[in-house]
Amino acid sequence: MRSLKRLPGYIRSKHSWKTTAIDYAGIILGVTLVAVGLDVFLVPNRIAGGGVSGLAIILHYLLNVPVGTTILALNIPLFYAGIKLLGAGFGLRTLVATVVLSAEVDLFAAFLPVITHDLLLAAIYGGLLTGIGMGMVFRFRGTTGGTDMIARLVHRFTSFTIGQALLIVDFFIIAAAGVVFNAELALFALINLYINIRIIDLVQEGISVSKMAVIISDYSEDIAAGILGDLGRGVTGLDGEGLYSGRKRQVLLCVINRAETGKLKDIVNSIDPAAFVIMTDTHEVLGEGFKRYQTF
Repeated sequence: MRSLKRLPGYIRSKHSWKTTAIDYAGIILGVTLVAVGLDVFLVPNRIAGGGVSGLAIILHYLLNVPVGTTILALNIPLFYAGIKLLGAGFGLRTLVATVVLSAEVDLFAAFLPVITHDLLLAAIYGGLLTGIGMGMVFRFRGTTGGTDMIARLVHRFTSFTIGQALLIVDFFIIAAAGVVFNAELALFALINLYINIRIIDLVQEGISVSKMAVIISDYSEDIAAGILGDLGRGVTGLDGEGLYSGRKRQVLLCVINRAETGKLKDIVNSIDPAAFVIMTDTHEVLGEGFKRYQTF
């Protein structure tokens, strides 16, 4: 009989080549979407929505240098930090993503059409495309380099999401765009940045389709039985103590689908109308009764 401690490593080694291939395919697809978003919407409309690409757009109009080549040049000094802190495998993924992105931005610029010169449409759809692309790159354990790499490092060592970390860094780049271009373009860049961040977090965390309930009651056993019997959902009992009253109670933890929210409330209310209930959204639920883990 195999040791359970050794089994996860065995599975990873057995499927590592397949996982790696899927990761690189996802990274390349993601940076392709970013390149399209830049060339079709952002670069021609001078919307520098943060990141190294935002700096590259600013330098493109100041110095007439290619955006893709500039992205690569700006990223070179950052590779060392990524390799040192996140490992050689992460550095290789970053190198592939950055080189492919830089090449595609300059290549696509020669033949991709500019769909619109409406700044609002460009900010919205540029943010959607680049956000989906960057979210895919992050989800497949890569980064497009630059401030994205900085955001990934901040995300690893703090409680900030990748999108929140990008917001802090990118604010200063957008401010520079406002000085170089004008304040109106900076405002549209902020719209683009907000959409980009929301989409990145959405791709990373998934759509909120579930609810988590925390229930505190003197009748926790009866409520748990009702949830198990009527909803068919698992319930976890946690030992709790009211620090004001000093009373020990069992705290119930349960995750349900959004459609089951009303029924759960009815069960709790029918047993203990005075129960203390906390309902909160969950972005992603993995495990029995919900969905299996997948890279994307």
